[in-house]
Amino acid sequence: MENKSHTLIFLYVLPFVLIVFSLFVGRYQIQVSSVIDEIIISSYALLYGIHLPVSTDHTVLFSVRLPRIIAALLVGSALSIAGVSFQGVFRNPLVSPYILGVGSGAGFGACLGILLFDSALIIQLLAFIFGLLAMFFAIFMGKVSRGTGSLVFVLAGIIVGSIFTSLISLVKYVADPYDELPEIVFWLMGSLSTVRYEDIVWLAFPLVIGATVLLLLRWRINVLSLGDEEAKALGVDIERIRLVIILCATLVTSAAVSISGIIGWVGLVVPHIARMLVGPNYSILMPVSFVLGASFLLLVDDLARTIAATEIPLGIITSLFGAPLFAYLIKRGRLGWN
Repeated sequence: MENKSHTLIFLYVLPFVLIVFSLFVGRYQIQVSSVIDEIIISSYALLYGIHLPVSTDHTVLFSVRLPRIIAALLVGSALSIAGVSFQGVFRNPLVSPYILGVGSGAGFGACLGILLFDSALIIQLLAFIFGLLAMFFAIFMGKVSRGTGSLVFVLAGIIVGSIFTSLISLVKYVADPYDELPEIVFWLMGSLSTVRYEDIVWLAFPLVIGATVLLLLRWRINVLSLGDEEAKALGVDIERIRLVIILCATLVTSAAVSISGIIGWVGLVVPHIARMLVGPNYSILMPVSFVLGASFLLLVDDLARTIAATEIPLGIITSLFGAPLFAYLIKRGRLGWN
């Protein structure tokens, strides 16, 4: 019990340590004293409404690095809490946040925005809308089918995802190969290189709503993970609760994908690491997955902008780390599912 308490304290403190560390990560070197000075000066200017000359250090810290840090924390936590929620609802350790075709739907929306418009806001909006549409199509297909249970939704999600993946290929085929196509390909690989404070506001609102509802329902996911018959015997309206959880998890996933692109493995691997650290109880597992996902993607983003001369897309790094890590978790036995 004492070791578990120490683990929880470490996990909850880790994001704050990484935030401070990430402020110094980058090709432009900033001294510790300069960071402290800029924080003090900016706080003083903000408190008293004073407009002071903007230094290069100030621009790098507050206009480039800080927005990326906040966005990485939000996207990582969103994908992780969505992944752990889907895994509990569907009682399947191989489920990810993109199981209902959300990633493919959001990807198609963004590709369509890049092809037809020249506005980052419209691209994000279309990605968000089509991510939600993919989820609604999957739910509709699951409802009208003759099957029952969560497996129907999984199969419907595979079908919807395949359709939107084909539409993405069609958009890439008709895109300008010298201008639009490279932008589409880079977006699909995932990046936070162009994130702004406006994007963070766009992400934070649905994330707060969806994550709050999921955290409040985490004990019900414990009941759902027992099976439909057991949940019904305990008086839980499984259809309604499952639908609410799917809606909220899809909401946070669509919001994350709309500003970061498709970043795989985070929502699949991080919940299993959390299970191995704190166990399968969702009352503890969901908050831990939330903070662990934030920490993981922040570390990945730090690597993406430092290990090479040009920035590496986040999806490449998460795949390079996620696939071997997932194989290791399988070797350890049942992915910490029980």
